[in-house]
Amino acid sequence: MVAPGSVTSRLGSVFPFLLVLVDLQYEGAECGVNADVEKHLELGKKLLAAGQLADALSQFHAAVDGDPDNYIAYYRRATVFLAMGKSKAALPDLTKVIELKMDFTAARLQRGHLLLKQGKLDEAEDDFKKVLKSHPSENEEKEAQAQLLKSGEMQHLRSQALYAFEGADYTAAITFLDTILEVCVWDADLRELRAECFIQEGEPRKAISDLKAASKLKNDNTEAFYKISILYYQLGDHEMSLSEVRECLKLDQDHKRCFAHYKQVKKLSKLIESAEELIRDGRYTEATSKYESVMKTEPSVSEYTIRSKERICHCFSKDEKPVEAIRTCSEVLQLEPDNVNALKDRAEAYLIEEMYDEAIEDYETAQEHNENDQQIREGLEKAQRLLKQSQKRDYYKILGVKRNAKKQEIIKAYRKLAMQWHPDNFQNEEEKKKAEKKFIDIAAAKEVLSDPEMRKKFDDGEDPLDAESQQGGGGNPFHRSWNSWQGFNPFSSGGPFRFKFHFN
Repeated sequence: MVAPGSVTSRLGSVFPFLLVLVDLQYEGAECGVNADVEKHLELGKKLLAAGQLADALSQFHAAVDGDPDNYIAYYRRATVFLAMGKSKAALPDLTKVIELKMDFTAARLQRGHLLLKQGKLDEAEDDFKKVLKSHPSENEEKEAQAQLLKSGEMQHLRSQALYAFEGADYTAAITFLDTILEVCVWDADLRELRAECFIQEGEPRKAISDLKAASKLKNDNTEAFYKISILYYQLGDHEMSLSEVRECLKLDQDHKRCFAHYKQVKKLSKLIESAEELIRDGRYTEATSKYESVMKTEPSVSEYTIRSKERICHCFSKDEKPVEAIRTCSEVLQLEPDNVNALKDRAEAYLIEEMYDEAIEDYETAQEHNENDQQIREGLEKAQRLLKQSQKRDYYKILGVKRNAKKQEIIKAYRKLAMQWHPDNFQNEEEKKKAEKKFIDIAAAKEVLSDPEMRKKFDDGEDPLDAESQQGGGGNPFHRSWNSWQGFNPFSSGGPFRFKFHFN
């Protein structure tokens, strides 16, 4: 009896005729097996039933070596190979069993199953027909008839698939091939044919899946590796393309197409890796140049142009070149409106250009596609704060400098405006009051923007001189009086002015 849930029971549910294995009794006289071989067979059977497949396989190897004419040893070893998913190794053993014992219908029926899965329909049908002629048991007869019928159906479907393919009706061909490959799961040729249909239908990833299976099912399948590499390359995945073309060259180092493609992918990969290293080091101008070289190296695959522009957009944004960043990011977003990276980088560039509404719109669009991105959330909050801030007092606008201005530019702008608006320049009381207010704003702008800590707060949307901003509301904006600024030297580079300065 076969214990429910045992390895043999599970095998039997997939390969019914392997249950013959349990019922095969050792026939020493018929097989001429010596005592050592018998010991290996019995121990192997116990290990197989216990699920110890590797150990069972070792015992059956020893049995085959001890008696090369023992069909039971070959059949049991084939059983273990099948349990391990090694159908290629099982097939020669089943063939050897049939050579040694022509009337062993279980082995022939099992070989027919394997041949059917491999898509070798004529050979499979031959096995099923011979089973029917060899006085099989009732169950074997039913199984052989059912498999013979199924094989005939596959023959018909294959003819229809080939006819559809030759007529360029790839959708119909895929439909037929889908049905066939549910039965002929190990047919490498049919998988390659379906892959070609997928390529023609613009579904490269599905083609890759079939070609990867074909590369495992067919020995030395350099053509499959070459096609996989080309498809990955066209998808913009240079790393996977390089990996697959190397597999091709491992099988045939003189393969002309694989070697030519390898050189192209290797060159492109080096450029991209170099560019990314430069970005990590903050060398954005050099990285931009590298990505421009990528586009020149591979102008015919649009994916590399788009990805290169996406990274150039990032470089411009990080390098605080907002005009160039906005232009390049917009080129990417025309082709890929939902490109989150380009949206984030363009939003940052908009912030530098003080285009807060546009920045908020980009951040909100990016958030729709990636709501858990903390960088997007923080960027959106900053843009909203800066928009609110811009509606109050903008120190950059007061001094007339860009948000990315250097400290020297800020001091220079301050000096010029301080000279222009110093209240001592004005005699009319009304004009003097206006000048005082203007001068206070100019001095406040210089104080905030020349102090790194205060400037960072302001850049994040918080006015360090505004009590409402500092305390979260509830107070009046803090403005220093004119008297507090008297005695400051507009030509000093920072800190309290050391002497009183008057204009005559």
